[in-house]
Amino acid sequence: MINNPTKFLFFMSLMGGTLITISANSWFGAWMGLEINLLSFIPLMTSSSNLTTTEASLKYFLIQAIASATLLYSVIIGTIIFNVNDSLYSPNLFLTTLINTTLLLKTGAAPFHFWFPGVMEGLNWMNGLILMTWQKIAPLMLLSYNISLNNFTISVIVACMVIGSLGGLNQTSLRKILAYSSINHLGWMIAAITISDVLWGLYFSMYVFLSTAIIFIMNTFKMYHLNQIFSLNYLNPQVKFAFFTTFLSLGGLPPFLGFLPKWMVIQTLSEMKFLFLISIMVVLTLITLFYYLRVTFSAFMLSYSESIWNMNYPLSTSATITSSGLTMISTFGLLLTPLLYQLL
Repeated sequence: MINNPTKFLFFMSLMGGTLITISANSWFGAWMGLEINLLSFIPLMTSSSNLTTTEASLKYFLIQAIASATLLYSVIIGTIIFNVNDSLYSPNLFLTTLINTTLLLKTGAAPFHFWFPGVMEGLNWMNGLILMTWQKIAPLMLLSYNISLNNFTISVIVACMVIGSLGGLNQTSLRKILAYSSINHLGWMIAAITISDVLWGLYFSMYVFLSTAIIFIMNTFKMYHLNQIFSLNYLNPQVKFAFFTTFLSLGGLPPFLGFLPKWMVIQTLSEMKFLFLISIMVVLTLITLFYYLRVTFSAFMLSYSESIWNMNYPLSTSATITSSGLTMISTFGLLLTPLLYQLL
């Protein structure tokens, strides 16, 4: 991407559009940043060597254009009918729900998720990583201005948990598994947004770090389907350990770093007496953890079958060091957090 000047230009404007949205003090400025971000991501998605990117980019453009148009019309209606000024805060419940719905559609949160797995399936790993991480920053930031833990928000959280956990059970594509995992994590992020911006920032940072670590390894070895993971005999044990422990950390298994933000959300919601919501979130996240375990099961078996032929992928020293470093942080990061707390 960096070697191509056109791609680099669109990548910089992609980041610029998000920064415009974050720093905007009016809905029109936020809408303009979202449009710049959208029109910069479309050329990055398309690739002449992969025909599925054309379908994915068209799906993404149509959905995002509908959401952006609805957002703009909602702001205009709010200004004309409800006498809402141009600030980013909206006191009207109907208008707030309408705006939040368009932002949830942009992020791919359930029940507005129908486009997200299909678009992920048509992208390469690097563009998929951008879609899963950077493209969620601006809509979630706008969502944090007006959201509260009411019935609409709770129903969206539960829908994200149900769709994200059940949708990934019968998938064999790793990109779709990560897409449904992202929908499940969105439920936790929306719950964190209603609590505090600091907690949401922590959760999102952990999610970005773990997703980057997993996609780095998958992109290195060109893994796209489950059967490719089942025959990972050519990998050295360090990279296998890196890959599978980071998968479990993203699922939120307690010894690993990915459990820390979930722990904080559970603790804060329990203090707010939302015990039923916590129970639903935890139980459905266990289903998500099941299909993570299904991915890693073949490597954790004590006696497993190996094929006679092995595909030897020479792994560079930098890739080994990077994957090992990401794994060490992901695996032992939770143990180091009390030390960081004492230092701060």
